[in-house]
Amino acid sequence: MLAVISPAKKLNFDPVEGVADSAPIFQDRANELASLAKKLSVAKLRDMMKISEDLAKLNKERFMAFSDAPDPRSTKQAGFAFAGDTYQGLQIESFDKRDLAYAQDHLRILSGLYGVLRPLDRIQPYRLEMGRRIKTKAGETLYDFWGSQIGTELDAKANGVIVNLASAEYFKSTGKGLTSQVITPAFKEEREGGLKMIGFFAKKARGMMARYMVKNRIDQIEGLKGFDEEGYGFRADLSDDTQLVFTRKS
Repeated sequence: MLAVISPAKKLNFDPVEGVADSAPIFQDRANELASLAKKLSVAKLRDMMKISEDLAKLNKERFMAFSDAPDPRSTKQAGFAFAGDTYQGLQIESFDKRDLAYAQDHLRILSGLYGVLRPLDRIQPYRLEMGRRIKTKAGETLYDFWGSQIGTELDAKANGVIVNLASAEYFKSTGKGLTSQVITPAFKEEREGGLKMIGFFAKKARGMMARYMVKNRIDQIEGLKGFDEEGYGFRADLSDDTQLVFTRKS
């Protein structure tokens, strides 16, 4: 069983000590994309990413600094470098060495630049959302660029089941050729007027589910139903063979 999560726009590149590392599976492909991105102007990056002038300048600087052979001091393990809502739920800083080894085998981060990342793969600072349009030899989008590579890589490691904890934008990058069974947990809040999916809470809960899977070594679909972090509970009446629904009162 393999869990997949999205990356985050927010980064934290403060160094971590005493943690193993690895090289990204598709480093050569990331180098190729970064080389193309270096040619984009600040104005083009601003327009493509729908970001402010200052953020566009920052990302231009990041791409210009991107190296095929980076100084290790300019890199960080992906699971520790991303710092958004999902990673607040994941709390990878609290993993011990056995947890990290398990996560390395059973958790993947989807990435517009790197394709597929393991938690301990060293990355350089970047921002390149999967849904953005960037022209390559393969086509007009990053989905064209990655083709079936991401899905094929996940299938090879999933042992038949992928737990989709990523956003729709990122999971779309797996393509249509997945052979693994895909299970998508959904996290909803019980509010006046009915159940609602609230973005911040749902993203954090995806990270919490990934953490639950690692800490409890969950390798069967049935085991996912025991997730009860921060008041969530499994709702069999709302779930089916492809989606597991969890709700809580808020």
